[in-house]
Amino acid sequence: MNFCRTASLLAALGLLLPALTAAPPPNLVLIVSDDHSFPHVGAYGFPVKTPNLDRFAAEGMAFTNMFTTAPQCAPSRASFATGRSSVAVRASRFSAGVPREVAMFPEILRREAGYYTGICRRAHHLDGWTDPGNSLTRSIWTEHNLQSVPERFDFVKMGGNETTTPAYVAEFLDRIPASKPFFLWVNFSDPHHPWTAPRVNDPAKLPYPADWPNLPELRDDFGRYLDEVSRMDGEFQTVLDALAQRGLLDNTLVVFVGDNGVALPRGKGALDDRGLHVPLLARWPGHITAGRASPALVSGEDLAPTFLEAAGLKPPVDMTGHSLLPLLQDSPAYVPREYVFAMRGVHGASIFDENTKSSGYDLARTVRSDRYKLILNYTPWMPYAPVDSAADPGWMAVLSAHREGQLAGEFEQLYFKSPRPIVELYDLQDDPAELHNLAGRPAYAAIEHKLKAALQEKMIIDYDYLPLPLRE
Repeated sequence: MNFCRTASLLAALGLLLPALTAAPPPNLVLIVSDDHSFPHVGAYGFPVKTPNLDRFAAEGMAFTNMFTTAPQCAPSRASFATGRSSVAVRASRFSAGVPREVAMFPEILRREAGYYTGICRRAHHLDGWTDPGNSLTRSIWTEHNLQSVPERFDFVKMGGNETTTPAYVAEFLDRIPASKPFFLWVNFSDPHHPWTAPRVNDPAKLPYPADWPNLPELRDDFGRYLDEVSRMDGEFQTVLDALAQRGLLDNTLVVFVGDNGVALPRGKGALDDRGLHVPLLARWPGHITAGRASPALVSGEDLAPTFLEAAGLKPPVDMTGHSLLPLLQDSPAYVPREYVFAMRGVHGASIFDENTKSSGYDLARTVRSDRYKLILNYTPWMPYAPVDSAADPGWMAVLSAHREGQLAGEFEQLYFKSPRPIVELYDLQDDPAELHNLAGRPAYAAIEHKLKAALQEKMIIDYDYLPLPLRE
């Protein structure tokens, strides 16, 4: 045998061997619940019936400090998709979807790593949203060719309910070309209004928030919302079952997250923790050690770069999110965040007139560290009303108690003080319910200044249109 030829052949085989034995790229699944606050999953120790999410958390990793970039679905999901704040990508109003020139991470997966990509159910609202009868806004979208989601994904299946999710997921999985990895984004409607789920959680036995007046109607609304969470837990399992039936679970990173907080007082639409703090769970066999929990600060901006790095791609330089991949894999390379940021803007298709309340229009920004939170209210004169639940029995009971002078003083200050303070500062270690505003107190001046400086940097980097916190 020719020795040189043999050596060359062996060398070539040596180069080919890693490629032949390399692990296939992971499949990626993002599952989003709608209006779902932390800690409302059984795995976090809260008494709500979520056996499927609890089992999922035990098989993967639970994050206890995940915060969305807005307490509203459309801007929050714009950040999920782009790895940037909704302000930075000009998607802070529902009638404005993510601009065509701003890449969503599934597009990058498809273009640079050959992924087959899909989005289904409540795809909310990456292409903008308005009232069904708003023909003017819809005609503008059409005239300027502004809606692009169908072009950004290989598979798009909007609408339906929890009973159609298994069929949508199965159809997507059936369409994946042979040998292609995939990314699927599944969006549930629960626990969003309307609350129609069967009653399975006893309102009388639930831990009750300190910043809500103890009214039976409000307590019952809380229970109805948690019933929606329990129904969603069943829908969640149907997605895992579809993956398992095809033998796909072992090579799939599945991430579950809420898009914003519950539609109850100081939740959805508010920059209080209840509006921004959401569950985040991840499972990836062989990469995530089962049963781990992390207290690291996480932002909604962090999901996009995480999925890209899991697929072996480098996130674009304009993504301000921090990849969680090192944290998921327990690597010392992970650099913790010092702050998370969020914004509040127009909600839904609200217009502005003399009857508009904060539920429809409010301008505010927040920055949060592990311990402290600063909120800047730019429209403090707007009367407070909870988003989506202002007509529910709970808030009606709060209004009745207010009118009759039966509401305790601390709740009068929280919900009916006018104007609201422009600056709010909370020590979340000593005051997790955000009841005692420390802004302006000399003992906290240095902390207030530090948070304002951090927020100023974020607002400048993101080209925020609101006035800056500091003059210096």
